Amino acid sequence: MVGGGVNGAGIARDAAGRGLSVMLVEQGDLAGATSSASSKLIHGGLRYLEYGEFRLVREALAERETLLRLAPHIIWPLTFVLPHDAALRPAWIIRAGLFLYDHLAPRSRLPASRALDLTRDPAGGPLKPAFRRGFAYADCWVEDSRLVVLNALDAAERGAVVRTRCRFTSAQPEPGAWRATVQPDGRPPETVLARVLVNAAGPWVDRVLRESLGRNGRRKLKLVKGSHIVVPRLYAGEQAYILQNTDRRIVFVVPYERDFTLIGTTDVPYEGDPAQAAIGADETAYLCEAASRFLAEPVRPADVVWSYSGVRPLYDDAAANPSAITRDYVFDIEAGDGRPPVLSVFGGKITTYRRLAEYAVEKLRPFLPGLAGSWTARAPLPGGDMPDADFDRFRGRIQAERPWLPPALAERLARAYGTRIERLLDGAKRLADLGEDLGAGLTEREIAYLVDTEWARTPDDILWRRSKLGLHGGAALRARVTDHLARMNEPAKRAPSPAE
Repeated sequence: MVGGGVNGAGIARDAAGRGLSVMLVEQGDLAGATSSASSKLIHGGLRYLEYGEFRLVREALAERETLLRLAPHIIWPLTFVLPHDAALRPAWIIRAGLFLYDHLAPRSRLPASRALDLTRDPAGGPLKPAFRRGFAYADCWVEDSRLVVLNALDAAERGAVVRTRCRFTSAQPEPGAWRATVQPDGRPPETVLARVLVNAAGPWVDRVLRESLGRNGRRKLKLVKGSHIVVPRLYAGEQAYILQNTDRRIVFVVPYERDFTLIGTTDVPYEGDPAQAAIGADETAYLCEAASRFLAEPVRPADVVWSYSGVRPLYDDAAANPSAITRDYVFDIEAGDGRPPVLSVFGGKITTYRRLAEYAVEKLRPFLPGLAGSWTARAPLPGGDMPDADFDRFRGRIQAERPWLPPALAERLARAYGTRIERLLDGAKRLADLGEDLGAGLTEREIAYLVDTEWARTPDDILWRRSKLGLHGGAALRARVTDHLARMNEPAKRAPSPAE
């Protein structure tokens, strides 16, 4: 398995749970690229209805319910408010789209859409007075990079070998297997045998085919950069906004990390190294202008405290408009002439990663006799096994049993780790038992857990992917984490031998 993003981790988990021997290799950190640079939403994709993507929307809406049940600690409901701009779309089109959105797939955990009088509803408060009517509907928030880590963790606990900072370099066919070479950071190359190769390298999927496997087929990937900005909290409510832009794209404005607001995303064709993707000044201006068109308080580029960009590996369906390129996923299997199979994954979206993984493993059934059936729709992700998937009740129990935990820290740890918080806090009777607080509530105990259990190695792994504490602690916290990790990695002092 090549690629430690959401698709690679999801496929590794599904395959390991069916009893297959799995190795996942990732050239950097888990979720180190596109999968940590999403809009952080589990959603059906309301705007995809305009492009006729009914199958994708139906599948995504069904997965929204499934994932909310399987990972209630990192996925939770979020209300979206859509202010109506009659110059862009008539109200009847929006009502029709929301009716479809409500009914394309069974819905049990989220409320139906409704019309809003923004002159009376509190959701109208942050908006300009010109927006007098609107609509509300429900989707979900997700901690995207933690979703990837939890899939990899479950895969490992089911027998998969997960290797981060380990690059897939090449593979040669042998009778019935591939002889693959991988290159761990700072160590000699290693060789492994595999009956099947799965190429889930995201923006690098074509590069893996061409450079590592010597394929020279038609390029199937369209790279599209999506950028987001984060600004200080813009309004007090917990609702998000979906804003219609004059170019017919939409921009999300979402409460983020308690003290901030997230605004995104852009759609810009991209060429170059996906690892070097960064927001441009034009993208920042675009997002600020889109938000300021609706919000009473303008958003300016100078307000931005953080930004991030990711490159979406979309299947090239020849659409001229980047926003119209399908977000659906496509599999490409190469096999025959005595060569073992290679399954490459193109496209996809974070909401449908579990179904993508399930279908991917099923595609391999002809090459894997005796393959067990699908199972991931019924199995909670690590930490998600709480009664009735009721996070509020679970959080209340944690706070009642550990009153010594500050409420904000208890909330964050319960969200991040779910029921695995018991392992993190094992034996702790008071706050001091968690070790030094390096800042923003990040303790020595939590760092040790992330290093020992979740493949964290660097400050960015801890502060930006396993958490978003980098937003709260800034450069001072980063410096302390850097120093702490260096001390953790120091070799133990060698005791003098009797001859010395």
